[in-house]
Amino acid sequence: MNNHDLPRWASAFVLPVLNLLSALLVAALVIYLLGENPAESLGILINSAIINPEGLSYTLFYASTFIFTGLSVSIAMQAGLFNIGSEGQMYFGGLGLTLAMLAFDGSLPAWALIPVAMGGAALFGALWGFLPGYLQAKRGSHVVVTTIMFNFICASLMNFIIVKYLIPAGEQNTASRAFADSGAMPRLNTWFPILGETPLNISFLLAIAALAVYGLMVKRSAWGFKLRATGLNQHAAHYAGIRIGKMIITVMLISGALAGLGSVNSIMGSTHYLSLNFVGGAGFVGIAIALMGRQHPVGIFLSAVLFGALIQGGFDLSLEKPNIPTETFIFIQGLIILFCGAMENFYAPAIGALLKRGKA
Repeated sequence: MNNHDLPRWASAFVLPVLNLLSALLVAALVIYLLGENPAESLGILINSAIINPEGLSYTLFYASTFIFTGLSVSIAMQAGLFNIGSEGQMYFGGLGLTLAMLAFDGSLPAWALIPVAMGGAALFGALWGFLPGYLQAKRGSHVVVTTIMFNFICASLMNFIIVKYLIPAGEQNTASRAFADSGAMPRLNTWFPILGETPLNISFLLAIAALAVYGLMVKRSAWGFKLRATGLNQHAAHYAGIRIGKMIITVMLISGALAGLGSVNSIMGSTHYLSLNFVGGAGFVGIAIALMGRQHPVGIFLSAVLFGALIQGGFDLSLEKPNIPTETFIFIQGLIILFCGAMENFYAPAIGALLKRGKA
């Protein structure tokens, strides 16, 4: 049995919760084997990432980026495409943002500079997503293979551009020059001082807006119907008059643009310059978020917050419990991907049998 045979509430809520609990149980066993108390460790993690206002602020800061990369993967999945290239698309989007900043941060005011830089991020991310989309639509190349390949191409290309052209003369740090203060995203602690001196900024509000737009477009628009029809059955969608090639290219453009916008929070909201490998795996986390969140806006939000909490709480936990290295939380992320992705239907037969027994 797969999750399509279950009621919607079971496939959308019960299965993800059971998969998440399974991953956490395995993680608890690992923490126990490391010589620490799993319950105590969980308490420290929750307190650090959720209960403490400053810790919650950092959790939401990380989640802001993850929402964009999760949306990037999700909208492609709606069309039946598995975009594994959000990492490279976000990286290339960061280049577009940086070029816009370097060109205009000395002349434009903040109200104009920030949208221009965001446009550069979305444009460059879309361009990097367009190429795999075009290759699948027009040449039959599989998007999974091409997006994986383009991640490596982007990493090498960015390394060359940053080292060759963007490092200021006399500097040793592999990064561009710092942007002007007018290019910084306004921080939310300006209005909510309880958040403390954290980098949480209006990118979080933009991420929430992106979730709302995504939900409306996918579920409440004619284009969204065509998108989902393409994902469910391309042959039937083609006979219904949907231009499959155009849809694939359009979706990959949007997917790349969303991934590119993920760079806004990381660069304009925190470092204020482009650094080597600033993405740090956020594009790959987006895959887990899309799988765990079932491509639903609420699920994507909750999954992004969960992964943000793992990063923030895991950092503090590793400081308080030296037996638990920070790499443990990369392992936990992998477990979540395993249970919510490859093993997402593991509990479906048991749930289906219980429901049938209940009806009987």
